[in-house]
Amino acid sequence: MITTVFIITVLIITIGIFGTWLYFLIYMLKSFKESPTLRHFGEPSNRAFPLISVIVPARNEERYITKCLDGLVKQNYPNFEIVLVDDSSEDGTWEIMQKYSTRYKERVIALQAGVKPGGWVGKNWACYRGYLRCKGQLLLFTDADTDHSTSAMKLAEQNLRRYNADAVTVIPKLLCKDLWTKIVLPMLSIFLHTRFSCLRVNNPRTKIGYFFGSFYLITRSSYEAIGTHKIVRQELVEDGALGAELKNKKFLIRMVRGESFITALWARDLDTLWHGMRRLVIPLYSRNKTTTLLMSVAVVFLLLEPFVLLPFSIWLAIFHIELSFMYGPANIFHLLVLFLTTTNILTILLIFASNGIQSNLGVFQSPFYALFCPLAALVISSCFASCLIDARKDGEVKWRGRHYNMKEYTNPLQ
Repeated sequence: MITTVFIITVLIITIGIFGTWLYFLIYMLKSFKESPTLRHFGEPSNRAFPLISVIVPARNEERYITKCLDGLVKQNYPNFEIVLVDDSSEDGTWEIMQKYSTRYKERVIALQAGVKPGGWVGKNWACYRGYLRCKGQLLLFTDADTDHSTSAMKLAEQNLRRYNADAVTVIPKLLCKDLWTKIVLPMLSIFLHTRFSCLRVNNPRTKIGYFFGSFYLITRSSYEAIGTHKIVRQELVEDGALGAELKNKKFLIRMVRGESFITALWARDLDTLWHGMRRLVIPLYSRNKTTTLLMSVAVVFLLLEPFVLLPFSIWLAIFHIELSFMYGPANIFHLLVLFLTTTNILTILLIFASNGIQSNLGVFQSPFYALFCPLAALVISSCFASCLIDARKDGEVKWRGRHYNMKEYTNPLQ
């Protein structure tokens, strides 16, 4: 028998979920409207241009690195070098690096990171090796699957000077190459971009710091002051961790939208999408089990509860409307059921609207993919659930062709 207490409990949960999605929608619209963009600032024609060292770590990127390097060597910034670091690739990545180093020998350096030491994540070791070799006053870290317009570097340096910042990170246009990513990424981006929006990162009063690994320009002095990539050597999401360290040390980060200037890949297929989410969740569980468990439960409720509840709430509403016609005016129980159904439907409409807006304004694809957001909710929730199960067993994460046991990466050496 369905009791009033049960309906009230479910109603309270549903109202909470409705309020959360309403907040997501409002904050997302505010962020899209108020976030600064990468743009040109006027400057003296005879000013000095500090040397920028572009550090490009790469592992098995032969499909993408040529396009990345073609964009980098054509930058209109007058003073830069490119340091290419091969992270033990098993394809033709190293040969491509050598080709560019030979062709642009005065500007491009290619080196092999070598076998990573124990306790290091491969990409972090490659970034650190690139830093040891570079000479620039400013360091630009970018991924090998990122494409840069010719003015991206110059505009980023202008923004760094204009705001007297210690680092500038650019939000790229995220390319969705497969159907699964087109369906799942908008919903995932709602969570990530609400948490790590420009409005939070650029506010010195918040503790939120973040870098997009596809493009962040940082002063050498700031990078060294926080401890270089050594401080995040065990982090699978090293760009976010490095940004958090910089903000924690009271340095100024400037995050700007630059989808017209930078494009990047977040995932390339269902496998990289799945493991990309796993590398977010399992390391968190290794460090704080209770918080990660509560967060995962909250995410599953936010994503799935409205869709699971919908057929039950509609059936219940129709049933009690029929009863009110047969046996007289609706009582408080009937009104609660109708309120629950209405709130549930409004919540689902909010979810569809939020995904449609994120698809259009955040991922730059058709809002049509928002129609599949129930499937996206199921994929994300399933991944979170599997992460919790696996984290309790071996805590292993597969990323970039390597397997990392997170139990060995819980206590970084200082």
